[in-house]
Amino acid sequence: MSDTRHIALVTGASAGLGAEYCRQLAQSCGTIIAVARRADRLQALQAELAGSTRLVPVVADLATVEGVTRTVEALRQQGPVDILINNAGFSTFGDFGRSVLEDELQVVRLQIDATLELVRAAVPFMRERGGGQIVNVASIGAFLNMKQTAVYGGCKAFMVSFSQALQAEVAADNIRVQCLCPGLTRTEIHDTTYFEGFDKTRMPPELWMDAAPVVAASLAALAQDQVVVVPGSVNLEMVRGGLQQQLQSLQ
Repeated sequence: MSDTRHIALVTGASAGLGAEYCRQLAQSCGTIIAVARRADRLQALQAELAGSTRLVPVVADLATVEGVTRTVEALRQQGPVDILINNAGFSTFGDFGRSVLEDELQVVRLQIDATLELVRAAVPFMRERGGGQIVNVASIGAFLNMKQTAVYGGCKAFMVSFSQALQAEVAADNIRVQCLCPGLTRTEIHDTTYFEGFDKTRMPPELWMDAAPVVAASLAALAQDQVVVVPGSVNLEMVRGGLQQQLQSLQ
């Protein structure tokens, strides 16, 4: 990924993993289309990376039809993109049977619907250009019992299955698909009003990772033929345990 003519589109780019993807892609991409809801954060990131890449801020809420439409239009006008990072996401926290249904549907719209629409928009261009890279950010929750974050876990399980099937479909077109499955990461996802009642201090320190090594592991793995990427040895052990429990439940 040394060709500075690369064009990337990163969603959820205003903070956390999304902003870190922009930072680490800045040296290899001539243009980064950065999509998020917070214009001030995107402008700050644009200024930070001004000496390394051309960052195009797109202020959009991908949980809405208007936001997805605006982003797809940016992909077409500023692209075609060589790298698509579907990172935008959030989660509710609590008993699904007592939850606000519209909040749960927003989780689905952002993490499934928007991802599908952006991938569908990008793949034809990648085929025409002879290749590309797609990263769908999921979670180790795709493999675990996600009590109190049931919809989030279900969305991430979908992302794993979709990414694996998509890679089988586009492998002959020189398109690499990755599903990144991090564990607990120091981002802002746990600081929203949706996560009231979640105490981060109860989680052992060894379960947490910073955004920078997670993104570094993702980008390094793009050079390999590995679809599902789980950064961190502790996270990998948790995923293996979750899969083993699923196998045992089938007996």
